[in-house]
Amino acid sequence: MAKKDAAVTPPEEMDADHAELRVYELGFHIDPELGLEEVKKTYQTIRTLAEAGSIVAEGEPTKIPLAYTISRSETAGRRDFDASYFAWIAYEATGEGHAKVLETAGADTRIFRFLDIRTDKEAAKHSAEMYELMAKMEPMQGEEEVS
Repeated sequence: MAKKDAAVTPPEEMDADHAELRVYELGFHIDPELGLEEVKKTYQTIRTLAEAGSIVAEGEPTKIPLAYTISRSETAGRRDFDASYFAWIAYEATGEGHAKVLETAGADTRIFRFLDIRTDKEAAKHSAEMYELMAKMEPMQGEEEVS
């Protein structure tokens, strides 16, 4: 007779109740039609929650074209996005702190798409370095096109 398999707890449930600090990275797209002040408020809302633990690295909102159109159903009908203000924050938090950040990102209608991953400090710091490098390269590429 075969043993019954123990109930397997989904990773999301295990992650939500842990007490030790873990590192997460949240990348999110903010509505491109918002004014710059509203974009900054949206970013600050998420950043303030992430600061309950500690910020490891971050990339402030930058307007970017999207590689493909993202559609979202709203009460007024379907809305298509071809651009966004993209921001990301790598932060250290407990399960409770992580859950609060995800809940806020999911409930904020100004954020139309987000991705949350578990990572480590070294990878997050490397992301910050690459982000800064790419930011420095963009003006240089623009100069080449103008010549």
